[in-house]
Amino acid sequence: MAVVLAAGVVTYTGESTAAYADVRTTTDAKTASDGKRYWVENHLVGDLATAGGQRKKWLLVWAGDENIADTLVKDVKNLPGSIGGGLGKVVDALPGPDFLAVIDATEGSPAYGKVVNTATVGPLVENEPHHMQYVWHKGDTIYAGALFAAATYAFDVSALPELKLKGISLPTNTLGGSVPDAYWTLKDGTAYGTYMGGPVVPGPHVYANGQTVVGNGFAGSPGALIRFDRTGKVLSQTSAATPQGDNAKLCANLPRLAAPTCANPHGIQAREDLNTLVTSDYAEPRNIILDPVKQPSPYLRRPTVRTWDITDRDNPKLRAVSYLQDGPRADPADPLHAESRAVMETTVTNLPHHKGAFAQTMQGGAVHYTPDITAAEPHWYEVFDDGAANKAIFAGNDSDGGGSNGGWIQTSPDDKYLYRAISGRAKGALGPSDPGTTGGVYVLDIQKLLAAGTDFRCRIDTLAEARNGGAEADCPTVAGAAPINPGQPAAGPHWGAYDNFELDADGFYRETSSPRRIAVSNYFVARSGLDGDHRVNVLKVGPDGKVELDTAFKDEFSGQVGINFNRRNWPHGPFGNAKPHSELFVVADADVK
Repeated sequence: MAVVLAAGVVTYTGESTAAYADVRTTTDAKTASDGKRYWVENHLVGDLATAGGQRKKWLLVWAGDENIADTLVKDVKNLPGSIGGGLGKVVDALPGPDFLAVIDATEGSPAYGKVVNTATVGPLVENEPHHMQYVWHKGDTIYAGALFAAATYAFDVSALPELKLKGISLPTNTLGGSVPDAYWTLKDGTAYGTYMGGPVVPGPHVYANGQTVVGNGFAGSPGALIRFDRTGKVLSQTSAATPQGDNAKLCANLPRLAAPTCANPHGIQAREDLNTLVTSDYAEPRNIILDPVKQPSPYLRRPTVRTWDITDRDNPKLRAVSYLQDGPRADPADPLHAESRAVMETTVTNLPHHKGAFAQTMQGGAVHYTPDITAAEPHWYEVFDDGAANKAIFAGNDSDGGGSNGGWIQTSPDDKYLYRAISGRAKGALGPSDPGTTGGVYVLDIQKLLAAGTDFRCRIDTLAEARNGGAEADCPTVAGAAPINPGQPAAGPHWGAYDNFELDADGFYRETSSPRRIAVSNYFVARSGLDGDHRVNVLKVGPDGKVELDTAFKDEFSGQVGINFNRRNWPHGPFGNAKPHSELFVVADADVK
């Protein structure tokens, strides 16, 4: 644990400089399209991989090295008027290796919560590790995106806790898009990825499918949908732009484009049985994460969701662009916190007789629903406001969902529950007297809503419903909630993953449709000013949807609940603090049916 003793002086308690003395190193490298070698280097700790003698379940956390480019953001944002002062503190200035942390997530294991391996990647640094896919199934490649490096890594995890590198997609392989965000794996082992930023070079870009799109450059607009094979090789690139452009009033671009666009796809999920894929537009990325001093236009955050026909997997067709609607909280004076603003994530339903999907807004703080993603023009309706879960998360919260900074949202495999992680509202976000809110995890019961089909009645159209839940009988209700970092505004989780494996009587793991655990990480992007406390927590989920923090999942050095990525030592060396963005529960192929 890091303890600040005085300005610029940080010490770590509970750690020895020889914390990882017994480390075995293995390296797997591949030659990429540029002719250079790229690698993953494993740092396996002693006999932790076999501790307890049982088959293991692992939590993989995609994490970046913290360096001066991250730690100075909060100082720049809080300068008293001159950029010449306040920046003299000691930090781990030079970028170190980014990595996949492999953590023992086996219930009852003597190594539970211990870091068993850090699989570092190179030679790229400052990747800003971001998202992987939402859920892992046996045999899947793990696709891991590098937000700043515009690369996608393809990892082989069949022999965990050791990893191998299947391949890497470089920026030169995806000239039609930049800033990779998230991935959705298909049954054939390939994956779609969202590239939130525009074509790498400003101006017209011609895609292999005949599209010609004019973009405003790297990390700008419009973004793209990329399909990868199992090794990370690019199979297709498709622009997310509409030929006629999008609503000029609601879709700002910097620099401006002749055809304004909101096409910055972030979240992505698919229903292969319906040949339909859904992506959600979040923001024009470079103008959000690279300028911490001034607040750009709120209309750089997007209100749109896109549905695609993926009958031809290598040639997705954009079917519809849907604009989410403002709700009862919408304030013309602060459009950034309107319920429609910043559609970060979407999640599909899973059972064959359901065709609906949900979308959530990060700044807007609301959950929206459409009952049929196969419709020619899906209509989305607000069915829940984060404000209605605030007090269930933490009694000291108010009931205003604006600026809740929600990130992860996911349906349970059995379509009973909707899981949601929110960082919480920053102090002062709604005005000088705003105390902010504690973030955490809440679970919604969505069974009545889905059972109603296309005839559902739920609408959040009054302030009372926004604060207390919908009045209609089929509206989602809070089944459970738990805080992360109680009493600390905007310090809750951004991302999460459910544990879709359970141990069978024969000692092997199998997939379950009723997850009993969730892992969450408390970090977004440091350069956005939403840095979190760099912890990873596990929560237990009851069959009734109730959630509670798993207090047995503790940091191996401090003994505190949650794995602290702010530490001096790692199996790969004394590189200091790291930033955990996304996580997945994974089991070695030999240990899962």
